[in-house]
Amino acid sequence: MYNFSTFLGSSLNEAKNTHMTHIEDLVLDGGVNGTRDAINALRSLRDMLGGSSDSSHSVTVKWDGAPAVFAGIDPSDGEFFVAKKGIFNKNPKVYKSHSDIDADTSGDLATKLKIAYTELKKLGISNVMQGDIMFTKGDLKKEKIEGQSYITFHPNTIVYAVPFDQADELLNAKIGVVWHTKYEGSSFEDMSASFNVDITGLRKSKSVWMRSADLEDLSGTATLTADETTLVNSHLSNAGKIFRKISASTLKDVAGNSEINLLINTFNNTKVRSQERITNPKKHTSELIDWITARYQGQIDKLKSVKGKERKGLARDETLKFFSSTNKNNLSLMFELQNHLVDAKEILINKMNEVSSISTFVRTTSGFKVSGTEGYVAINRDGNAVKLVNRMEFSANNFSKNIIKGWEK
Repeated sequence: MYNFSTFLGSSLNEAKNTHMTHIEDLVLDGGVNGTRDAINALRSLRDMLGGSSDSSHSVTVKWDGAPAVFAGIDPSDGEFFVAKKGIFNKNPKVYKSHSDIDADTSGDLATKLKIAYTELKKLGISNVMQGDIMFTKGDLKKEKIEGQSYITFHPNTIVYAVPFDQADELLNAKIGVVWHTKYEGSSFEDMSASFNVDITGLRKSKSVWMRSADLEDLSGTATLTADETTLVNSHLSNAGKIFRKISASTLKDVAGNSEINLLINTFNNTKVRSQERITNPKKHTSELIDWITARYQGQIDKLKSVKGKERKGLARDETLKFFSSTNKNNLSLMFELQNHLVDAKEILINKMNEVSSISTFVRTTSGFKVSGTEGYVAINRDGNAVKLVNRMEFSANNFSKNIIKGWEK
């Protein structure tokens, strides 16, 4: 069983669900242990999709909803509330009436939160739950996609579509919510989070369409073919071989030096946004160094004082010391290892997409286009989690001017 606590800094059960790492980024963020965890996690997913019942983790679906909503009982007074992410501020911001919501929010957000307050109160939530609002009544539309009639909802980037003849539950609902995290504790500040959300104990209400984010019934319904298994095994085997060549000290330094780590991740993200795969790791490493140098120079040029320019120049020189010939070679190997993890991950994502009970599309300027889900979350038995996202597809959908978002009326 893999253990993600090394790279998260603390178990999810000791922290709030505010950020998760992409599985391939464990190579950069988690050092030796994180890299090993990433390889083992993908092996575990491979085994699960191969029909093994002994997988060391579970999987949840990342639904592309908005806004996020928290609901449940305030442990300080036993009153029901709804909240935005401000629930975990030093002074928690929670709403216990429509007037509380009106006093702090406005427009569509206020409308959705008031519907959430009225309808989610019916469910008998006994702790605190976090989810995403997928729709309220007015968001549902009847649309034809590829000749078939659907009821759709489009909260963010992805359009979710249910065949019209199967949509009675949707049409009766005033709000739709997907729950993905629960919290327990004697105060908001001390609450621990868990992804193990069981909604079977909640009261049913025709006015609330709700789902757990858990991905169910994988065994036998999304089985890897022999060719897919061979490909995944090849990528994971290559990742393991490369891992053994990388200096542990370089992995440790990349994970432990906040400036180096930030710069590498930021540069890699520019490639994701521009839809560029890292096809030549050595060239990518050289481009990274040039990018860092130019980034510092841009900061230096903006400074007015000589002393300020000198200080920033010294910071640049100190950062660039990291890029010795040894570290450059190890970085190239790290990027090559990431490529194999990404390739294995995308095969597994495509296989999990096959079991989705709701069709997913993006709305383009020329019509609908089939899309995958936002992604998945792999959770080990300790409750620690990482993201599995097709970043190229999601980035293309998220940043393309040709993709119409849910908030663009």
